[in-house]
Amino acid sequence: MRSHSFSFDSDDSSPSSSPARRRGRRTRFDDEADLPVQRGRLTDHERFSLLSAREELEDALAVPLEADRWSTWGQGEPGPSPHPDWVITAEGAVDTELGVVKTGKEAEVFLVRREVPGGPSVLLAEKRYRSSDHRLFHRDAGYLEGRRTKESRMSRAMANRTAFGRKLISEQWAAAEFAALCALWVAGAPVPYPVQRVGTDLLLEFIGDEDGGAAPRLAQLRPDPDSLADLWGQLWEGLGALARAGYTHGDLSAYNVLVYSGRLVLIDLPQVVDVVVNPRGRELMERDVRNIGTWFAARGLPDAEGEMRELADYLGGEAGLG
Repeated sequence: MRSHSFSFDSDDSSPSSSPARRRGRRTRFDDEADLPVQRGRLTDHERFSLLSAREELEDALAVPLEADRWSTWGQGEPGPSPHPDWVITAEGAVDTELGVVKTGKEAEVFLVRREVPGGPSVLLAEKRYRSSDHRLFHRDAGYLEGRRTKESRMSRAMANRTAFGRKLISEQWAAAEFAALCALWVAGAPVPYPVQRVGTDLLLEFIGDEDGGAAPRLAQLRPDPDSLADLWGQLWEGLGALARAGYTHGDLSAYNVLVYSGRLVLIDLPQVVDVVVNPRGRELMERDVRNIGTWFAARGLPDAEGEMRELADYLGGEAGLG
């Protein structure tokens, strides 16, 4: 969780003395000829081309034998500032994949150790969306309402589900989830800290212990009455924070809620819904309440039907839906 207490700051920021420079690694793309010269606002297609070129250059750089890659920090979008002190931003850091945490229809989550060789390390969850040919976002049309690209060519590609259009759609899902996580973290909602996004890959705070044991899902628990009441109260607070920020989860169930040391954490938000922009916002918010409320009802939550009605009304009010 957020118990990591270490941080790393380089005392010497000069290019010739950084750890990466001493290994012969370029920490940035130093030669302007490395990437196409771009002026003005980039289109989505140009951003994809630049990202592909950057990935090819990164692949050509030597990586220490014990690691899988250099740290991707500095690429893509960073999480909200100030970063927690456990986030490693050192240029000489490396990433090592330790295994699969979770597989799903749309993405897989891997356990990754980011560390400075001989220095601090931290465990992260890396969510990698599946390739566009194998991704299955069910009922995606309803969720994509309100997520429109400004370029008509891009809109047509997505509507026609061309290869480029599917790639754009997957980027939209990842970007929407990352943006929502950033906004919700700042708002104090119980979500993992979003470390960074690179294309369709998200690096997130790992919810679990220091040995890599992932926190259990809510669906795996059989809480006693007191614990059940406490978790229901936490759910009210957590969903209330989402509603005040203008969101509902969009696919909430007991399978995408974690419980770590008694604390509830909401995960898996690719289908997060802006309840104001999306015309089905209230409907999807109420469905979230029914889905998660049914689990609590089956575990013995007193007056579950009444509790669900109250929660749905409360969330609608917090979101300003009247």
